[in-house]
Amino acid sequence: MWASSTANALRLSSASKTHLSSPFSLSRCFSTVLDGLKYASSHEWVKHEGEVATVGITDHAQDHLGEVVFVDLPESGGSVSQGKSFGAVESVKATSDINSPISGEIVEVNPQLKDSPGLINSSPYEGGWMIKVKPSNPAELDSLFGPKEYTKHCEEEDAAH
Repeated sequence: MWASSTANALRLSSASKTHLSSPFSLSRCFSTVLDGLKYASSHEWVKHEGEVATVGITDHAQDHLGEVVFVDLPESGGSVSQGKSFGAVESVKATSDINSPISGEIVEVNPQLKDSPGLINSSPYEGGWMIKVKPSNPAELDSLFGPKEYTKHCEEEDAAH
């Protein structure tokens, strides 16, 4: 049930439509939300430091996806556009497009995710980062959620499902 609701929020295509539903509902926003990051409504985070912004998916997203088994990421040198897909995450539950929270040039791709995609589950904000981008329009960061707004967004989304 949670996987399918997040699948909808993340524009995921469910690998299997047979999900066991829980006999009771719990708030799932016990996920870690860090200060100093900006968050997209589609559950990606961005940390802007100097001329580079690091991008990944949130703890909330990885929790709903389940065990990540494969990550498809672009090459360095390409570009990303805010709100547009730049790759995909495949888990045991679903496959999800990853949308960029900002526009810019990809300057680095996390090489560890090819052999260790589970870093997204165990360390979504550190070892599980996906790409580093040189922002072409840093003002786009102002359109993203701060930690408190993102937590509220997750709570509202979970309550609606």
